[in-house]
Amino acid sequence: MSLLNIENLSLNIHGTPILRGVDLTIEKGQIVAVTGESGSGKSMTALAVMQLLPEGSSCSGRVVLDEADVLTLPEPELCGLRGNDIGMVFQEPMTALNPVKTIGDQVAETILIHKAMGKSDARVRAREVLDRVGLNAAQFPLSRYPHELSGGQRQRVVIAMAIALRPTLLIADEPTTALDVTTQAQILTLLKGLVDDFGMGLLMITHDLAVVSDMADAIVVMRNGEVVESGPTKSLMANMQHPYTRMLFAASGHQVDLPERPIPTPLLKVNNVTREYALPRRKLFAKSGVFRAVDNISFTLQKGERLGLVGESGCGKSTLTRSILGLNPVQSGSIQLSGEPVFTGKKPNLNVRRKMQVVFQDPYGSFNPRHRVDRLISEPFHLLENPPKGPELKAAIGEALTSVGLQPDDSSKYIHEFSGGQRQRIAIARALIIRPELIIFDEAVSALDVSVRAQVLDLLADLCRRYSLTYLFISHDLSVVRTVTDRVLVMQNGKIVEQGETEQVFTAPQHPYTRSLIDAAPVLPDIEALQRTAQNAP
Repeated sequence: MSLLNIENLSLNIHGTPILRGVDLTIEKGQIVAVTGESGSGKSMTALAVMQLLPEGSSCSGRVVLDEADVLTLPEPELCGLRGNDIGMVFQEPMTALNPVKTIGDQVAETILIHKAMGKSDARVRAREVLDRVGLNAAQFPLSRYPHELSGGQRQRVVIAMAIALRPTLLIADEPTTALDVTTQAQILTLLKGLVDDFGMGLLMITHDLAVVSDMADAIVVMRNGEVVESGPTKSLMANMQHPYTRMLFAASGHQVDLPERPIPTPLLKVNNVTREYALPRRKLFAKSGVFRAVDNISFTLQKGERLGLVGESGCGKSTLTRSILGLNPVQSGSIQLSGEPVFTGKKPNLNVRRKMQVVFQDPYGSFNPRHRVDRLISEPFHLLENPPKGPELKAAIGEALTSVGLQPDDSSKYIHEFSGGQRQRIAIARALIIRPELIIFDEAVSALDVSVRAQVLDLLADLCRRYSLTYLFISHDLSVVRTVTDRVLVMQNGKIVEQGETEQVFTAPQHPYTRSLIDAAPVLPDIEALQRTAQNAP
């Protein structure tokens, strides 16, 4: 008998079909990955298993967990099932955690709600599971709060909450999407170890096929609410039948064709920059300590060059970026763009600031949903002394939208009317509209599906040809950095520990930290080699 058996699952929300005839099976101790683009039905399948569906939902089919059909259970029995027999790990740990409760209370809460043991025993169990997920008592006492932890540590707390009562099924919904490569590797190893130790089944939802290929025993590919292909991981990759599956794997290994760099001419000069923050006092009359986020950094970015910046969370990437943009003053050193200082005294130089633009990780969060696209992408014009008006403004908006593959008519729409990839194109159009000398891409494609990501990266290469873009590309996805940059900087603890031509750094890293980053990054296997092996097998 399988641990989880989903048969012909269909889901409607207010009459709109969301899932159609989904079939899926998970055995004890098995890891099954559900993959596909946004909107394919991955998360809704998981929520149907938990019966955490929105109002107006109606399900048909069967979802059998340990011989009990979840779809037929009343709500009180479902409440007993959630957390006890089924645990869930969500994508964004800070949203899943209560900011005003300690981590000990939050892990113990699951145990106490199910009345599995008393308060003191629940605290003991909370300590045990936190130790199991790598948060030891010396560094991470139960009295810590979520804001005192890094992203990877918060995700470990969420996992501890999910496994506190040793559930038979664990559902992980994009558990590593927002994490850097080394933290991602630690979380994936942890999840794999929990499956081995507890014999639980793991349903993992992800669009990262490199993670899927290395971790999952079986893959289920979904599109438009349907399962288009499924099977054991290696056999599916060696013998992909559906065109959609082949497209997903091709997009995962997509390489862009960047144009040649122009003759080197310095554009951005960062010289011996240091940025420090005061730490809170430990004692009443003691001196406050200092945290050095950026430590004596120097580099030059040439006109028309594409520079990558990689490193773990907390290494100083964001602090350095804010200083380059003139948002964070520095204690020492200088930053110049086209020979002009970014700071005049302690104030930002507005003449320099208007020559730079940013594309953020979350395009939806960086737009005002009340405004139409024409107003959103024309916002940078407020930096100019004589911004265009009337027909000239309309023409500039139309040209910016056309340059990123959208239509001028899209200017009258609201941002919620676009897909994630289209929103990111609009964010790029906003950055381009005043023809800045430097664009900073801050994790600009990390939240996108593999196919949409490939389209946006091709768009960047095309814009480089047409406008000779100069950009600083910040990302924790090393495969993306490798294909869209000419040079790369590797940052650790506020310092640049290695820099050089991208391919040279990735092929022959010199610093141990760079090697650890590259080793931790999941790599998509050679699909053609797997297919050849399968064809030659007797």
